[in-house]
Order: sequence, then C-alpha cells, then structure tokens
Amino acid sequence: MEELNKNMATPVADFDWDAYAKGDMMTGEEKAALAAKYDQTLNQVKDKEVVTGTIISMNKREVVVNIGFKSDGIIPMSEFRYNPDLKVGDKVEVFIENQEDKKGQLILSHKSARASRAWDRVNEALESEEIVKGFVKCRTKGGMIVDIFGIEAFLPGSQIDVKPIRDYDVFVNKTMEFKVVKINQEFKNVVVSHKALIEAELELQKKEIISKLEKGQVLEGIVKNITSYGVFIDLGGVDGLIHITDLSWGRVNHPEEIVTLDQKINVVILDFDDEKKRIALGLKQLTPHPWDALDAKLNVGDKVKGKVVVMADYGAFIEVIPGVEGLIHVSEMSWSQHLRSAQDFLKVGDEVEAVILTLDRDERKMSLGIKQLKADPWENIDTKYAVGSKHTAKVRNFTNFGVFVEIEEGVDGLVHISDLSWTKKIKHPSEFTQIGSDIEVVVLEIDKDNRRLSLGHKQLEENPWDVFETIFTADSVHEGTIIEMLDKGAVVALPYGVEGFATPKHLVKEDGSAAKTDEKLNFKVIEFNKDSKRIILSHSRIHEDAAKSAAPAENDEAKPAKKTTKKSAAKEDAPAVEKTTLGDIQSLSELKDKMVAKATKKMIEKEEAKKAEEKPVKKATTKKVAEEEAEKPAKKTAAKKVADKETEEKPVKKATTKKAETKAKDVEEKPAKKTATKKDAE
Repeated sequence: MEELNKNMATPVADFDWDAYAKGDMMTGEEKAALAAKYDQTLNQVKDKEVVTGTIISMNKREVVVNIGFKSDGIIPMSEFRYNPDLKVGDKVEVFIENQEDKKGQLILSHKSARASRAWDRVNEALESEEIVKGFVKCRTKGGMIVDIFGIEAFLPGSQIDVKPIRDYDVFVNKTMEFKVVKINQEFKNVVVSHKALIEAELELQKKEIISKLEKGQVLEGIVKNITSYGVFIDLGGVDGLIHITDLSWGRVNHPEEIVTLDQKINVVILDFDDEKKRIALGLKQLTPHPWDALDAKLNVGDKVKGKVVVMADYGAFIEVIPGVEGLIHVSEMSWSQHLRSAQDFLKVGDEVEAVILTLDRDERKMSLGIKQLKADPWENIDTKYAVGSKHTAKVRNFTNFGVFVEIEEGVDGLVHISDLSWTKKIKHPSEFTQIGSDIEVVVLEIDKDNRRLSLGHKQLEENPWDVFETIFTADSVHEGTIIEMLDKGAVVALPYGVEGFATPKHLVKEDGSAAKTDEKLNFKVIEFNKDSKRIILSHSRIHEDAAKSAAPAENDEAKPAKKTTKKSAAKEDAPAVEKTTLGDIQSLSELKDKMVAKATKKMIEKEEAKKAEEKPVKKATTKKVAEEEAEKPAKKTAAKKVADKETEEKPVKKATTKKAETKAKDVEEKPAKKTATKKDAE
C-alpha cells in the first residue's frame, strides 16, 4: 500500500473509494497508470528457468517459497540439507518445474536450480581458469569424488599432488581448492585438478633450481618413486631420475635392491636439460670404479673364480668382483664343435672357475674360458684315435650324405652314408640309426687341422663281396624275395642280406604273369659286379633255359655235333651250381666257415689221391737193397706190366659214367675237335 501511495497523487489513507467506484475521482490516464503499477507487483515467470525466491515459512518436511507469482511454491526440506542454517526470510534460487499442476500448485525445485546454476558456473570456471573450492566426498577407483557447486566432479589420483599419493583416505571430508581442467558436455562429466594449482609454483621453482645446477654437483634428495627402469629423486621442488644402470657398478636386477621409498641419499648430477626440465642423476659415480681396484697382477692365462650373474644364448657373464664382470662365450665352454646354447653348461648363481683369455683394463673388458681347464683332446688325437682303431660314438646329427657322431666331447667325426653298410642301399642315414643312439665306428682318416675324423661303420666287418663273388656266380640260381617294385624293375632280397635287381622283362613267370612284391621266386644271376656292388637277376631266364633243354630228343640225335664242342664238354665237366636259399646259411660267418671247410676237404682229397698213385711203386720195393740192384731188369719189366695194366683199366673206369661214354664217343667221331682252343674249352 505504501508503494502504491508513492506513485499516486492522493494518498491511499485519504482516498475516497466510493468516488473512485463511481469514476468521479480519477481521470483515464490515472486509471491506466494505476493498472500498470498493479501488474508490476506480479512477476512474469516461465517454465524451466531459475529465479530467486524468499522463504516465507518452513517445517521439518517442507519449505514454502514466494517468487512473486500468484501462488507460492513448496520445496522438500531434503533439498536444503547441505545448508543446516536455513531460516525464514532467506533468499534462495529455485527452478520452475511447472507453473501450475493439476491441482493448480506451483512446482519448484531448489536442487535443480543449484545444478543448473552450478553447470553454468563450472563452464565459466573452465573458461576463465578460475580457482574454485570443493568438498572431497569419498574415494573411488583411480581417484576421488569432489562436490563443486553441487555437481559431483572427478579428481584423478595423479592430479591430487605433484608427487604420487599412496593413501587417498587422508583427503576425504576435506575442502580443497581445485581447477576445472575438463568438461564432457554430452555426459555432463567434470574433471578437476589440485595438482594444476601448484604446478605453476613448481615451474618457477624448477627454473630457479635448474639455473643453479652444474654437472658433477652433489645434492641431497629423497626417493620419491621407484620404477623398474630407475628411481625418481625429489631435489626440493624438482625431480631427477637415476637410471638403473647408474645405481651401482655391479649388476642390478631391480632398483629396490639398492634404495627404498622416502630414503634420503646423495646423488651426483650427470646431465640436465633446461628446456625439458629433465635432470639425469647418478649414485654409483660417488664411489670409485671397481676396475680401478682390480688386482694389477692379474694377466692373461691366470685362473679366476666368480659367480654367474647373467645368462644369454651367446654366453655367460661372470662377476669376478662386485662391478667387474667377464664374458665366457659359448664357444669357450666346451671343446665340442656343436652349436649349443650357454644354458646347456651354466645357470645364474653357479660358482665357476675360469681362465682369463683377454684383459683390457682401459676398455674395462675381460673374456674368460672354462674349456681351457681341460686338455685339448686333439693334441694327442693321432695316438688316442689312431687310424684303424675302433670306438663307440654318439649320433649327433644327420645329413643327406652321412652321420655326424661324437666320440667324446670335442672329438667329432663323419660316417659317410656309403660307409654304413656293405650290403644295404641306404637312401638316408635315418633308415640306419637314430639321433642320440650309440654306434660302433672305425677311424678311417684324421684331419687334425679341421678337427674332423673320417669314420666308417661297415669296416667293422670284412667285405662280404669277396665271398659273394664265389657264391653269386654267373648262371647260379638262388631263392629271393621281391621287396620293392620300381619303374625300372624290382629290388630282390637274396641270401646273406644282399640285394639284387631284376628288370621287368626278367620278372615274367612261366605262366606269363608278372612277379609281385613279397613274392618268393628262384632267380638266376646274369651279372655280378663286385666293384659297383651290383647283382643283376632274372627269373624268366630259368624257365626259358628249361624250355630249351626240353627240346625233342630226335633233334639232339640229328645234330650231335652241337654236343661235341669243347665248350659244351667244359660245361658238362664243370661242377653243378648249388642252389642257395635264405634258410641254407644263417650268417656270413657260417658261410665263410663252410667255404674254408670245403677248400680244406678238397686239399685232403688231392693229397690222398697223390699218395694212392705212389703206393704201387712203393709196394714193388724190397727190403734188401742188394736184391733190388740184382733184380733191376726184372723190376722194370714188372713195373712196365703194372703201368700197362693200369692204362688198360683207366678207359674202362672212365666209361662207367654216361657222361664219360658220350665224351669218348664224341672224341672218336670228331677228333678234329681236339684242336679247339683253350678259350673255347673255358
């Protein structure tokens, strides 16, 4: 009413309302002005906007707020729980949800108003880089939750402080200053940082500290963080890094072996970068280099003891004294020429004794060897493994041309594929032996310069082809088994482990069919080559020759001249070829023994025959020499008679066999054949 009186010429107390009702008191202009003023007393509000209202009443459940609208709004007390000092008359911001619901009630929200205002303020803080206060509500994965203007923002653990934080709980329920660093408008996410506030101050400190740094300067610092590659040291506002290689002169597996967190240590400045604000520090440089303390009397050839600290495929590093290491290359671990890994000989932690091979104190390098602790097996190779000596070796590797074996560590040799067997045709050494197996060998040749031996396996036995030459003679027949069919013929297994070959035309059987694999047949030898170890066989030749010999008898009588040749007679007189089978003789040794026995038997028979011829002469002698001299003419006559008698009886004995009669008949009918050459007879 007071406000109305100020804008009216006549005070309200003196106002004649009756006259006003009749229209006698005011002009038209006054009436319009009065209506306008009345309209201004009511706020013109819109939905979904934030306005300021006054609390006119409140209880434990609700708060009534007047925003100057035709009706008041009611807001739940729970939306004001952040403000326990709320009272009637306080101004608060509210969000108009709806001007009038179904009941005609004005719907307001203080929470939505705070969120809307807070979102606007957060965006303004990001743009202006304003420092805002926030309340740390709780801890979450990777950081903290902070209340900023009623909005829950995320504070990453890395943004709490310039140094890593190990315990986040100490910041819960604290009010701190933050800087908004990132906003996601789509998901309404806010990221704040406390670290950003102090980084500016740290940058100034870093510039001041770095400007005073010098290489070689020793400073005190605190271990701030430990990683697998080094240690970060706080130098009082600026951080430096000690790389793991600069922690100790010795070998370090992890920095935790040298330092601990929050430990105070002295460090030396190795290098720094003004632009990147990087400082390289060192710890080992504060102590003398161990190589300077190495015994000056140590020389090449001396023995040292140490511990294996690092293993690699190419060798092992031995720590002779802390900070002084030597390398044992894998080639210096064994006299063997086989390519092997260092892990086959040593492992980390082994205590070893080695010989110094090279020593460079200026370069601080040392190479060691352990094989030198043993004698070189090739020094007396000529006597220990002389040519012709027999040994047992271990199969190490295969190639297409032979087998590499090791007689002892460092002594290797090659058994060529042609020296594996006298009889078998081996395509690959894996058909004969296996890697890791033992094999008996004979030393054939020594190559001392290249440290190689030429070895043989088949030389353990005598060459059976000397014996085979007397068994598998031309036209001899033997039983064999077809073990493999090829395009050019078949491989046939013969007695005594030897193999022969038959071409397809020599595999035709008597019924016209072809021989098959695993079939046992008789084969005739048509060619034997000792040098190339080749035996050519034929099955067809057997029945072909049998068919020729079975020709009609009248053809033989009509052509007797063919049988009277000396070549034919020689064939008939030659001993019949014995047929051998796989079951006749079990081994070559039995074969050899039988041949020796047979040869011995023939020699005995010859000696007995010779003695038998001399017996008649011996029987014709008398005991008294005088009587023999007196009766010489008579004895000569008697001896002559005996000789004549034997001559007369010999043709009769020779004619006892059918073959001898035929031969005698041929000689009588064709005496001209006696002039045949020796070559024809053979």
